[in-house]
Amino acid sequence: MAEKGASFLQRGLPGVLRRHPSTLLLLVQLIEMMLYPVTGDTGVGRTLLGLVGALVLLTALGLIRSIAAHVWYAGILAVLAVAFNLAWLQFGWLSLKSWEAGLEAAFYFYTAYALIRYILRDNRPTTDEMIAAAATFTLLVWAFTNLLVLCQLLQPSAFLGASEAGDPRSWSELMFLSFALFTNTGIGTVVPLTAASRAIGDLEMFAGVMYLALVVSRLVGQVAAQGVKD
Repeated sequence: MAEKGASFLQRGLPGVLRRHPSTLLLLVQLIEMMLYPVTGDTGVGRTLLGLVGALVLLTALGLIRSIAAHVWYAGILAVLAVAFNLAWLQFGWLSLKSWEAGLEAAFYFYTAYALIRYILRDNRPTTDEMIAAAATFTLLVWAFTNLLVLCQLLQPSAFLGASEAGDPRSWSELMFLSFALFTNTGIGTVVPLTAASRAIGDLEMFAGVMYLALVVSRLVGQVAAQGVKD
């Protein structure tokens, strides 16, 4: 196992990305996550995050194609999401942001579904399937975050925060809430107040438990029994 880990690192990033395409999606998602607190809620920041978000969509599309899923379903959702995001950046209409959030949620759910099918396709786990499991985790968190954003756009009083209680919650706060709900570690500093926001929270907690029970535990069991095929 140590030799496999060493060979994994010795290939360098280009070699790793060729052999394990899920790595790129996971890296881009983590970079996007770290950019949110840095950029802030400014025009330049929103533009930068929009570009990185488009890169995430393109990376996910490439991954879907590489695992032989129906890429045109995801392609339509990605094109529409990018179009509504650009229109929102240009005009600032909240209705455009609502459409973008809903379309991105649908795209991330479909991509997560495609990756889960890829992970479960055989009984011998590979390194890329292990990385895909981590990428699927973040995809599902992103999908539910967009549902929380959509809920807040439709119901401005859907969430209560520990600070600036009357203001809408930022993307970073809702993403933090999404991580907390999906991992069933609490609700953090943001509390869902409406029936719709609580229903989304219920669904996310259920999805998080089922993902760990049905996907991650299966991978762990296979790795323990057979090891990992590079």
